[in-house]
Amino acid sequence: MPDLLLKNAMVLQIDKDGKRAHLLHDHDVLISGSRIETVQPTGQTDPSHFREVIDVGGRLVMPGLINTHAHVPMVIFRGLAEDVTIDKWFNDYMWPLESNLQAEDVYWGMQLGLAEMIRAGVTSVADHYFYMDEAAQAVEKAGTRALLGWAIFGSQGTPMIERTREFVTRWQGAANGRIRTWLAPHAPYTCDDDFLRASVAAARQLGVGIHIHVAETMDQTQASVAKRGMTPLQVLQETGILDVPTILAHVCGALPQDIELMAKHPVGIAHAPKTYLKLAMDIAPVIAFREAGIPVGLATDGAVSNNTLDLWESLRLLAMMQKDRAHTPEVMTIPEVLYVATRESARVYGLPDDLGAVEPGYLADLIVVDLSGVHHQPLHSVTASLVYNMQPGDVQTVIVDGKAIMRDRALLTLDESEIVIQVRASMARLAQRTPDRRIQSYNP
Repeated sequence: MPDLLLKNAMVLQIDKDGKRAHLLHDHDVLISGSRIETVQPTGQTDPSHFREVIDVGGRLVMPGLINTHAHVPMVIFRGLAEDVTIDKWFNDYMWPLESNLQAEDVYWGMQLGLAEMIRAGVTSVADHYFYMDEAAQAVEKAGTRALLGWAIFGSQGTPMIERTREFVTRWQGAANGRIRTWLAPHAPYTCDDDFLRASVAAARQLGVGIHIHVAETMDQTQASVAKRGMTPLQVLQETGILDVPTILAHVCGALPQDIELMAKHPVGIAHAPKTYLKLAMDIAPVIAFREAGIPVGLATDGAVSNNTLDLWESLRLLAMMQKDRAHTPEVMTIPEVLYVATRESARVYGLPDDLGAVEPGYLADLIVVDLSGVHHQPLHSVTASLVYNMQPGDVQTVIVDGKAIMRDRALLTLDESEIVIQVRASMARLAQRTPDRRIQSYNP
């Protein structure tokens, strides 16, 4: 017996070449186990044949969003580093604040961030943070999908690589395959070459990829060239990072030769435009990346440089910032942006044949969107409204791995009241900030 029927739906379909987004009206989505069995016109299947039926009532069914780079538990520090430069953000705020971090903070912070993302239709996240065993426990409980990397610095020494190797092994494929694990050295400016090479060796032995920050600003790139005669991306090539599957966070400081270099390697770029605006960083050349064949995925980054984990906001900022950068509104069209948010983000996330589409054989990671709100009216274009009008509250139901984890705006796996109580209980301790007591120093 099939497990779940989503009936009476409007289904978003995005072509594999990213050139067209279109709608199927009055369709059903049939789900068996964790995967989509078929998508067909409503009325061809007897609903009594299914264990569960959700009458979508004409609402939109589309792929769940994929956050390709975040520091989800960082929500516990939300609002504590405002209106400061990037070097102060690191040295005087974020890294001193994170010296207060305990494993239990990550457990509750991860749940808080996951609850926020579920409510906004995010079904998968590539997370890069600390105490990742606790983060994995939270993901397991929430029912979402995650690619987890334990952030490490060269100053911690190679024993930390061994510790994260154990984490990778312990959680790889957990929660019915919803959890995957990669290595996560922080950045080439916080990890020396030997540490990066050791990380690559561990990744190869484990058969996993690497999630790393690189060339976050043009200042970082210029500093690297001045000190070493190489760009940060050339450092990653020299140390072998680019030879394994890699998520490169930000890459706002990419030079033309860096783009040529990345195009030759199995990398994807995580793009978090709100962070770039808020910290006055450079705007990444997304159009040039994609023209070179480098996949780009949507990201929020952390809530201390973004303040929310709302990928819809990242979606429209991606479109508008690239239009402004190119001095023409004819680039980053609506179908292209929706493609980046779905199929292309799935490619960056490492599951291009499993996520990002409402098609037979794909994982049933789906969201139901209500477009009846006044901010969508009159609804001349569904796809335009998705890019430019969406609010997180428009997401009604969230399904991951074929199971509903939010239905009609009610979370089914997480207790929001308990999460908020636990997080608030730690606020005073977490907000203590002593600039000379920090986990790391920012000196690119």
